[in-house]
Amino acid sequence: MVVDELILGFDKALRTLTGQAQSNRPNPAQAGEAPLSAAEQRHAAGLMRINHTGEVCAQALYDGQALFARDAEVRAKLEHAAQEEQDHLAWCAERLTELDAQPSVLNPVFYGASFAVGAAAALLGDRVSLGFVEATEDQVCRHLDEHLERLPIADQRSRDVLKEMRADEERHGAEALAAGGDEFPQGVKRAMRLLARVMTETTYRV
Repeated sequence: MVVDELILGFDKALRTLTGQAQSNRPNPAQAGEAPLSAAEQRHAAGLMRINHTGEVCAQALYDGQALFARDAEVRAKLEHAAQEEQDHLAWCAERLTELDAQPSVLNPVFYGASFAVGAAAALLGDRVSLGFVEATEDQVCRHLDEHLERLPIADQRSRDVLKEMRADEERHGAEALAAGGDEFPQGVKRAMRLLARVMTETTYRV
């Protein structure tokens, strides 16, 4: 059974890292493509590259947590959230293509590190693991709010994607606490935000 789960996990990791993730929901970017200057397009692409890498990390985190979850109901909640995060991954990948940009070359590194962190959180128990989900999603919502402000005004397509993502992320965090997660202290959350800066600063350009 464990071997089967590992094989399925490896297959999912390959699909995540090779851009084969499929969305089960329509892409929320319904606005027409507005003209952007070369600088605006590069900036929007950099922000969406960060968000794409964030969704790669989300897949890895949830996969690591689900693999070692102790309770079947908790595992099911993690897997459902991961499916919605896969939608985000596909939407970000589509937007990068529209902006004539590539995903970060560092995605495999961040995937591996995130999977290890997710697994470690799960091994500490389901309450800690669910609390980690809430802390992570709180951080992601702050990060998305920042990007919504920094996007070029004309880039409504990217903005539509990020708004839909933010609604999902906020709900994932609330559901994790409602399922029994332990809310992390603000000091821990601040430390997590500082660590996340490593990802955002490096993937904006590469």
